[in-house]
Amino acid sequence: MSLNDTVRADRIHIAFFGKRNAGKSSLVNAVTNQELAIVSDVKGTTTDPVYKAMELLPLGPVVMIDTPGYDDEGELGKLRVRKAGQVMNKTDIGVLVADATTGLSDEDIQLAERLTKKNIPFVIVFNKSDMVSNTTLSADNVKSTTEDEAQKAFTDKEVIYKNITGKDVPCIYVSALNKTNIHELRELIASVKPENSERRLIGDLIEPSDMIILVMPQDEAAPKGRLILPQVQMIRDILDEHGMSLCVQTEETARAIASLKEKPKLVITDSQVFKKVAEAVPEDIPLTSFSILLARYKGYLDSALKGVKAIKELKKGDKVLISEGCTHHRQCNDIGTVKIPKWLKEKLGFEVEYDTSSGTEFPEDLSAYKAVIHCGGCMLNEREITYRIKCAEDQGVPVVNYGILIAYLQGILDRAVAMLC
Repeated sequence: MSLNDTVRADRIHIAFFGKRNAGKSSLVNAVTNQELAIVSDVKGTTTDPVYKAMELLPLGPVVMIDTPGYDDEGELGKLRVRKAGQVMNKTDIGVLVADATTGLSDEDIQLAERLTKKNIPFVIVFNKSDMVSNTTLSADNVKSTTEDEAQKAFTDKEVIYKNITGKDVPCIYVSALNKTNIHELRELIASVKPENSERRLIGDLIEPSDMIILVMPQDEAAPKGRLILPQVQMIRDILDEHGMSLCVQTEETARAIASLKEKPKLVITDSQVFKKVAEAVPEDIPLTSFSILLARYKGYLDSALKGVKAIKELKKGDKVLISEGCTHHRQCNDIGTVKIPKWLKEKLGFEVEYDTSSGTEFPEDLSAYKAVIHCGGCMLNEREITYRIKCAEDQGVPVVNYGILIAYLQGILDRAVAMLC
């Protein structure tokens, strides 16, 4: 990955939802101008979500997602619908695809209500407009305010649907087969801008020419020949602010500080070596970790700090969920399944029970857990990590992330967040 690449987690996620055979895959192919998804007249052809990274102006870098039909049936169908539901948790802009020949079905309206409940901005696309004429369009098709408005829909391309909350949802008639109004659809999607936070990883905390030391241990867990995503993102954000970064291994931390004529503005470390680095960095130099900065960047720092209280109150036999946003081959000294349980036992004086989840798998029912310990979430977009935090909070289950937990367990939490709070 180059420093100029936009990772999936930082792209706007645009997902296409709808019933089987509404033409979702055909529309995704038309919008991306690629044969990305398999198209067939057979219901349920799309069995798993399909992702495609691209540029969509004026939004910029996006990910287009084709999902299985929301009305799929049978045991396998239920699993496919569940996958589509998981995609919704990371969706920034929804595209509800309906059949123009039948109008909005009950399933479509339920989808619209679910998107609204999750506060996801969306558009409604009536596909297969080549199979209907202006005279067959009616106000009932789009729940439009007037009959005349619907009659002009194919000509004017866009109408408005009043959804369950009374909000206006833009609608458009298209034909994926004939490529009718596809350009207009791209523009319509781009006009539905999701809430865009201005949070930065580090850029808002530094000034031009500031020196930032990045402690990046290249141990057995480090990928061969490349840096991990948070490290690359941090370097890029420092460069964008015309700051300077000095990348070192754990053992070179003290020597790197001593070699500078002026003390660094900040030291950022991998959480796994927090204690060693804290001992090497003088108290008058701010210190934090990549994971803690990610919590701030993703918008859940305050929630994660509150989660520390739950860790303090754990009792023997309590169950804790350790969750990661990516899937990777676990090493013998894995941070989530080995190091954190070891440090937690040393702090508490006893063991607790653990379950683990990774990738897109995050339990909907968290009632069995006293706390969730989550990774920094570098591979998850802000909406998905926010969903996970809210899902836990709604069930009264506190969440803490790796960096904050490790700082607490090693007695340096106040120092690690002093610059951020």
